[in-house]
Amino acid sequence: MLKLYGGARSRASIVQWYLEELEVAYEFVLLDMQAGEHRQPEYLKINPIGKVPAIVDGDFQLWESGAILLYLADKYSKTSHSPEERGVFSQWVLFANATLGPGIFVEANREREMPRLLTFLNDIFERQPFLLGDEFSVADVAVGSILAYIPIMLKLDLKDYPGVLNYIQRMSERPAFQKSIGGRS
Repeated sequence: MLKLYGGARSRASIVQWYLEELEVAYEFVLLDMQAGEHRQPEYLKINPIGKVPAIVDGDFQLWESGAILLYLADKYSKTSHSPEERGVFSQWVLFANATLGPGIFVEANREREMPRLLTFLNDIFERQPFLLGDEFSVADVAVGSILAYIPIMLKLDLKDYPGVLNYIQRMSERPAFQKSIGGRS
């Protein structure tokens, strides 16, 4: 059985959300980050950096939330995807981790980046229900998780972005979201 390693209130909940969406059986291994379990030799064999999340799927080990999401999409998604489609998924997962997250959660970047990023996303969500159209995908987990953390962690006023607010609401109502991120907020 796939094992997901994470700490309380960690990015492991993003991976957990996607595992729930895919209906993949997994064991969640909760590491006590305060006690330093993520820096113990046993866990450092899985992730030598000592960060969470990480997964062990049979003999395969992987860390870094975006890489894990893309791996899960490739291995467990019920539809096969072309290299171009996988490229688009990668684009959005990397955007979430490298651009959207730092643009919103790094206070020094927020004033400059947030309006540009949220206006762009708002335009998408006012035209379609999901990032890539009418179908939920790994891209929605990556971007949706970052956006869903805004009202949970930052309490920023998003009234100028009604499409984003509607999207956050719809993502947070998904049963798989409720079993993961929603259960920790």
